[in-house]
Amino acid sequence: MRTDWRKQTALFLASQTISVFGTSLVQYAITWYITLRTQSGAMVAVSIICGFVPTFLVSPFAGVWADRYPRKTLIIVSDSSIAVATLILALLFRAGHQGLWLLFVASAIRAFGSAVQSPAVRAILPQFVPEDQLMKVNATNSSIHSAVSLVSPMVSGALLAWAGIGSVFMVDVVTAAIAVLILAFALKVPAHAKASAPRSGSYLDDLRTGLSYVKNESYLIRFFGHNIAFLLLVTPLAFLTPLQVARSFGEDVWRLTAIEIAFSGGMILGGIVMAVWGGLRNRVHTMVLSNFSIGILTVALGLVPFFWVYLGLMAVCGMSLPVFHAPSTVILQQRVEDDFRGRVFGLLGMISGSMMPLGMLLFGPLADAVKIEWLLLGTGLLISVQALVMLGDKVLVRAGNPRVDAA
Repeated sequence: MRTDWRKQTALFLASQTISVFGTSLVQYAITWYITLRTQSGAMVAVSIICGFVPTFLVSPFAGVWADRYPRKTLIIVSDSSIAVATLILALLFRAGHQGLWLLFVASAIRAFGSAVQSPAVRAILPQFVPEDQLMKVNATNSSIHSAVSLVSPMVSGALLAWAGIGSVFMVDVVTAAIAVLILAFALKVPAHAKASAPRSGSYLDDLRTGLSYVKNESYLIRFFGHNIAFLLLVTPLAFLTPLQVARSFGEDVWRLTAIEIAFSGGMILGGIVMAVWGGLRNRVHTMVLSNFSIGILTVALGLVPFFWVYLGLMAVCGMSLPVFHAPSTVILQQRVEDDFRGRVFGLLGMISGSMMPLGMLLFGPLADAVKIEWLLLGTGLLISVQALVMLGDKVLVRAGNPRVDAA
């Protein structure tokens, strides 16, 4: 299996790129359609909640499924389910049934499918990618996703304006079908050991076993703790910078577009850099470098008075994110036992999907009472401090060392 890992990796990344592109088109189209039709913040919030709640609730169980069942099959089933739900939605819209509740239900179903798929996607890579190539593959995947994030809003907006939301739905159905066909007939990945063994115990037993595994692996407790802190503290950078730009530099649409392009472009470049460079020898040291850089850059975003300098800082911030995410993913892929990998990534998915929305419950109202520049200064300093704390965490740093048995 490892002799043709490059072919298998290319097929897998191609299928995921096609699938994610279609999914991203629909996500933007639904949000913009609701925004333009209702001009209601409450309705947009309901749509976001419909996408957030299923992810939060399902992720731990999705991790269990990713360990109990063949991961390739799980990805195919979830992709197919999302495609069927989108096809039904497209047909209903073409028939004249265009109630907002349909979009809310569809968003929830799509979020459910994505939550089921995510742990399986992350856990399956080490089944056919050699350990010493995981960083390069994850970094490449990060660049691809960033490129999709850059292109999909433009394509979705054009389709929505010229052909209507029904056409966007149909594009997603086609992309999902192509992705499923690649996985089903071209990708050759045998089931992992736990999926092949006779099943014993219930889902809850497996969930409890997974939580016990995390509890007993001290580096995982520290890993998740640092991720929680980082995601909460980076919330103002992720969500409040457009509002800061509008307040401090002007309400021109081109400025908001420019910072999104700069950030996404930086992420693409950061992924390429990680794919070529591979990071420091110790994965945690690479994460610390990223954290500290993001902290300093966040402080700078709260101080800089010139928009073009601000734009450059946003691009470098975007570059720094893959430097954090790629090694953090590789640590779990290399260190976590294969039979528990799905559950660990399921827990990570729950944390990743919930911390920033929870952070906005705090920082959103604060942004109306305090200048966003002050929020960036404060959180930037705390992110830098957190990076130093991570550097001093001997258990976590030890987990970041390369495995001696890595190929």
